[in-house]
Parts: sequence; C-alpha cells; structure tokens
Amino acid sequence: MEQAADLGGEAADETREKEGPDQAPDGPDAEVKQPDDGQSSEESPKGQEPEELKDSPKKGFFGKKKEKKDPKDAQIEELTDRLKRNMAEFDNFRKRTEKEKSAMFEIGAKDIIERILPVIDNFERGLNSMPEDAKGTSFAEGMEMIYKQLLKNLEEAGVKPIEAVGQQFDPNFHNAVMHVEDEEQGENVVVQEFQKGYLYRDSVVRHSMVQVAN
Repeated sequence: MEQAADLGGEAADETREKEGPDQAPDGPDAEVKQPDDGQSSEESPKGQEPEELKDSPKKGFFGKKKEKKDPKDAQIEELTDRLKRNMAEFDNFRKRTEKEKSAMFEIGAKDIIERILPVIDNFERGLNSMPEDAKGTSFAEGMEMIYKQLLKNLEEAGVKPIEAVGQQFDPNFHNAVMHVEDEEQGENVVVQEFQKGYLYRDSVVRHSMVQVAN
C-alpha cells in the first residue's frame, strides 16, 4: 500500500513538472498572470506608427489637410489672370484712343472755325459800311442772307458768339485793349466791343476784344 502511494505521488510530481511552473493554479482566488514583455499591449513599438495611422492622410498645420495643386488648375489660373490683364489693358487703350480722337477732332474743328471767323468779320464790316441808298437792294439782301446762313451753320456746329457789351469783364472770355473813365458805367464793365469773340462747345476759340470802364 505504501509503495502504491509513493508511485502515485511520483506520478503527480511528474505531471506538475510537465505542465511547467507557470501553470495557473485552480481555484477562485487564483491570480492570472499576463505575459510581461516590457511594454503594454496598447503601446506600439518605438519608432513605429499604429496600423490605423499608417493609412490616414497627412495633415498640415492646425490639422488642415495639405493638398497639392493640380498643374492643370495652376495653368488655368495663370491663363485666366493673363486674359484679365490683357482685357484691362485693351479697355484702357480703347478709352485713351477715343479721348485722343475726340481731342484731335476738337483741335481740327477749332482750326477750321478760326479760319472762318475772319470771313464773318468781313461780312459784318461790309454790311455795317453799306451806304444808306444801297440798303434794301437785292445785292444787300443777298449778302445779308449769306451772312445769316453762315452764322446758323456755325451755331448748329456748336459755335456761338461771346456776350461782351454790358457784361462784367472776365479775362477768361474778354481781352481788354482799352480803358475808359465812365462814371455812368460800373467798375470793370465792358462798354464797347471791337472784335467779336466766339465759343466752340464752351471752349474759347477767340476772345472778345473790348474796352472796359474803370
């Protein structure tokens, strides 16, 4: 009986040796040991990223995703900007050209008007110096009709005479060539006109040549 008990004890010892010293004991108070490999199961090895972060897109500063601009989009933006600049330059050129054309037209019109004004002056001198016995003749009436027609055409083109006699002297419109002492007239009032002045579209073509009272 003792020999059988010894054999049973030796068999139990061999069984425990085969299972190893780390075999968890049975029982409610038994403590389960976890393998200790030097780091927790939730921590990743040093120098390696977790699997869920490897495939995630890289983000820039403040967490915003850096997107590389498509070369085609960059080229489209460059061409669009160049087109806008060319359109702006063309619009400025068009406006500048129109302004220059208008100025050239006005200069040419003023030059023609200046050439016509002496003819009008001669018409006025001829009509004013006509003898009394010649007035009312067909020749005198024809000259007067031509004179009025010429003035009408100039007026339709934007030419009009400058008012002078009885007006306050204005150096922008009048050219004073004589002064006279006249107590009946106000100071710096035009009392006589020697040569009529004209405007073209509110621009002076020729100043009125006048006499001014002091």
